[in-house]
Amino acid sequence: MSITESSSYYDNLENMSVGELISNINQEDQSVPIAVKKALPEIEKLIEKIVPRMEKGGRLFYIGAGTSGRLGILDASECPPTYGVPHDMVIGIIAGGDQAIRKAVENAEDDTHQAWRDIQNYGFNEQDTVIGIAASGTTPYVIGGIQAAHQNGLLTGCITCNENSPLSKVSQNPVEVIVGPEFVTGSTRMKAGTAQKLVLNMISTAVMIKLGKVKGNKMVNMQLSNEKLVRRGTKMIMEATGLFEEDAKKLLLKWGSVRAAVEEWESQKGKGK
Repeated sequence: MSITESSSYYDNLENMSVGELISNINQEDQSVPIAVKKALPEIEKLIEKIVPRMEKGGRLFYIGAGTSGRLGILDASECPPTYGVPHDMVIGIIAGGDQAIRKAVENAEDDTHQAWRDIQNYGFNEQDTVIGIAASGTTPYVIGGIQAAHQNGLLTGCITCNENSPLSKVSQNPVEVIVGPEFVTGSTRMKAGTAQKLVLNMISTAVMIKLGKVKGNKMVNMQLSNEKLVRRGTKMIMEATGLFEEDAKKLLLKWGSVRAAVEEWESQKGKGK
């Protein structure tokens, strides 16, 4: 039996108090970052291969079903507002299409050919990367998509929580985060899902930093989609330039990003204006 499907270390959950339940869940959760740490070398290798490909115009695809697919969509959807990149630079695809984000689509994950069809809807080039996300490492939709991506010359990787899974075997760069049995047996939205989210955070954040989307420790390319982000951007410009708040905000709104505003200010300053 796979690790993700093996029996919980806890039993008679219905007889536990709320305090006991959440304490035990918390105890299990503490094992997740330890498991992720063990996988850091594999995560690093994957990121190191993704960056040069994206520098040449490649994109990053996440494919998954259920919770895994939703986590990929979440990570992809946060890249444009956080880093100011196009919406088709990091793409999350879930088995069953967008309707499956909120409601499971029956048998969607069992089609071994659909993931590649879904990727082709976006077009593809040899610099693209496809990462399959599946806690069990046995999801046909994901395995088929990774196999087809590799056959068509794309870089492939995966994030799974079982050792030597079928998905790992077909991926060029497997990342295996072995978090052990879930608190509720087989409920991989728990520790496995947390592990996948942590790894996705690492991949997208490190890639964007290496692509120059962060300066210092600031999100200088973030989209100004609400007043909170305008205030944050204004503060960044004030810190970088010494301008008063009103002038910093005007500069930000004129140029549309912290990076562009600061670069313009530095340019004008260099000209003695």
